[in-house]
Amino acid sequence: MLLLIFATLFGVLLNAGDALQIQCYQCEEMKQNDCSTPEYIVNCTVNVQDMCQKEVLVKPDGIHYRKSCASSGACLISSSGYQQFCTGRVNSVCISCCNTPLCNGPRRKRPTPSAATSNRPSLFLFLTFLLLPLLPVT
Repeated sequence: MLLLIFATLFGVLLNAGDALQIQCYQCEEMKQNDCSTPEYIVNCTVNVQDMCQKEVLVKPDGIHYRKSCASSGACLISSSGYQQFCTGRVNSVCISCCNTPLCNGPRRKRPTPSAATSNRPSLFLFLTFLLLPLLPVT
């Protein structure tokens, strides 16, 4: 019985928060405006587009942005292929991929860690050590 409870808690903790659909910002060739406002938010294709992609192009007339949903394979291949062209100078192209909702938007300041911050791995370890002595030894 305790093993069943332990296995259930383990499964819930590992799958908590996993989403089948991600939201990203999407725009084409936006000049100066990085299109990180609510009107540019889209729902990506479920189970196909599992990442957000951001392209920053430095052109003679300024910085241009392209943002979209992407499949992990395509995004990672394109970002690694353009790595050598990501210089920050004119004609530079930088492509980045991320897999959390709206992660291709503006950079956010890192939150200050606090005791109230949820931390699933710590909770899992706590429950493991709490329940481990109750499991029968064979």
